[in-house]
Parts: sequence; C-alpha cells; structure tokens
Amino acid sequence: MTSKKHTYKDAGVNIEAGDELVERIKSFASSTKREGVLGELGGFGGLFNLGECNFKKPILVSSTDGVGTKLKIAQEFGKHDTIGIDLVGMCVNDIIVQGAEPLFFLDYFATGKLDVGVAEQVIKGIAEGCKQARCALIGGETAEMPGMYGNGEYDLAGFSVGAVEADKVLPKMPSIHEGDVLIALPSSGVHSNGYSLVRKIVKDSGLSYGDKSPFSNNKLGEDLLEPTIIYYKHTRSLLKANNLKAMAHITGGGITENLPRVLPENCSAEIDLASWKFPPVFEWLQKAGNIDKEEMLRTFNCGVGMIMVCSGNQYDVAKEILKMDGIQHFKIGRLIERQEQQVVYINT
Repeated sequence: MTSKKHTYKDAGVNIEAGDELVERIKSFASSTKREGVLGELGGFGGLFNLGECNFKKPILVSSTDGVGTKLKIAQEFGKHDTIGIDLVGMCVNDIIVQGAEPLFFLDYFATGKLDVGVAEQVIKGIAEGCKQARCALIGGETAEMPGMYGNGEYDLAGFSVGAVEADKVLPKMPSIHEGDVLIALPSSGVHSNGYSLVRKIVKDSGLSYGDKSPFSNNKLGEDLLEPTIIYYKHTRSLLKANNLKAMAHITGGGITENLPRVLPENCSAEIDLASWKFPPVFEWLQKAGNIDKEEMLRTFNCGVGMIMVCSGNQYDVAKEILKMDGIQHFKIGRLIERQEQQVVYINT
C-alpha cells in the first residue's frame, strides 16, 4: 500500500497526447473520403455502406499486413512520412491482385511513449497511401504501451477491405494455360520485404543511413525508404476491360515464391531474366552482400512489383491499354508445360 496518488500519466500513458493526435489526423482521414463512408473518426468502429458502391454481386476481400523491419530504418534515419504509404501498399496490393477495388483501411500504431509529431507524420503517410489506392481511412488504434518498445520505437499494422464482382474474382484458374503471357510492372525499389537482410548488409558494409548512397546521389536512408508502389491506377483499366486472368504481388519470397500462388498445378512460368535489368539498389545489395542470383530472386522483388497473366492473343490489347495509361511495363515471360520447378528462369 502507498499513500501516493497515481495517475495513468505517471505510468507512462499520456491521454492528452493521444487526444491531440486524434485532432491532428482528422483532416488526413477526411481527405480520403469516398462513396460508402459513414461518420467521422472517433467512434468505436468505422462504418461503411457497401450499397453506395454500385456492386451487383460483391465479394468482400480483406488483407492485413505490416512493413517489417523497414520500420527500423525509418526510426534510425528519422524519416517517418512515407512508411505509412508502405503499410497501405502491402495491404491493398494483396486485394488488388484478387481483382478487387479497395474500399477502406484501418491502421494500428503502437509505441512505448507517444511522440505526437512522429505519429502524425506516419498517419499522414497512411492517408496519402489511401488516396493513391482510392480507399478511405475510416479508423484505427493508437496504443501507448510503456515497457513494450524502446525509446523512439513504434510498430505498425494495417487492415484493408475491398470488393469485387463475383464473376470477376482473380485468379481465374480454369482459364490459365500454356502460352499465356506474363506482364511485369516495375517496383520502385525494395518495397517492404527483405529488410532484415538489407539492414545486415548495410551494417556489415560499415555504412550508416545518413551516408551518401553507394548507388545514387541521395542519402542511403532515402533510397531504402522509397515507398512501395500502390498498383491501383496501374491495373484499373485492364481489370475493367476484363483482360487479366491473374495477378501476383511480388513481396517476400520474390517471383520464385509468389508467382506460383496464382498458377494451376499443370503450368510453370518461364521468366526471362534478360527482359529487365536489376535496378541499382539490387545490384548493390547483391554485390555488397555476395548474394547468389537464386537467393536474390526468392528474397527481393528485384525490380518487379507485380506480374499479370493474360492470354497470348490479348497481349497486344493489354499492352496498348497500359501504354495509353502511361504505365511502365514489360513482357517478362510466358507459361509453359509444368516443369520440376514452377518458376523457371532462362538467360541467367
């Protein structure tokens, strides 16, 4: 027993700081509004009216993810305004590849001691990601948990929901067969996967994130924090035209592990390594880390953020649609008869 009066603030939780953060981020959430959104931030749950979105027979698609140890670079380098874009990208890209339209997003921000300025920057990035994906930020949670995280540390998780018409769900497995063409959409860099290896290579190289990048005129931290591309605008026209049979989001596991997730058992993907060049960040990681090409391709995206599957006779149409939309792309390979491995690399 003690005669001293205690408060929650004495224990390390600042309710006033949390209230201030909510006020600061209300405008960010409002900027992401779209049809279907009901109410404002501050309720016990986010409300969304699917009936306002003109679906006939909608299937809901959901996804949850984080950004892994890329967070450590943001925290050590002191740049927090783009990591939220990564969070949205990792969630909504997994919805997009099902053929779905992202509808709404919620975030979870956890820290030991709430720094309102840092949290504001993170959530500002989340709102920017939501605008790129045309989905609404309708809620979230900020958890201040003393003793769970070190000084300046925080963690992030995201939760997204989208919808797709029942007859347009991807992948369309029965229609995928030999001769189909694989179209790649470039990544912006490392995106949000493989950062435990990235950080080890940086450490072993004796570099800090504030040093000049070995492969550009930026600081190394700036290059490694380049945010994940959100592929909403890149894929909308092709999805509306019903040109695609499948899409694969190239995340942890690279092409080697992710592409088979959307292929039937009787097909293998033949990937032409001569069809693109590893971007400078991956060339540096491979050289500095002395990494075999096989390991690179099953750890990093290596410059390919999304792969789309279409019929061979639809390729010219798909290529023209992408060209009209100003979307960079290239033919990365084709589907062939099943081999021992479901992803076969040629021109190695």
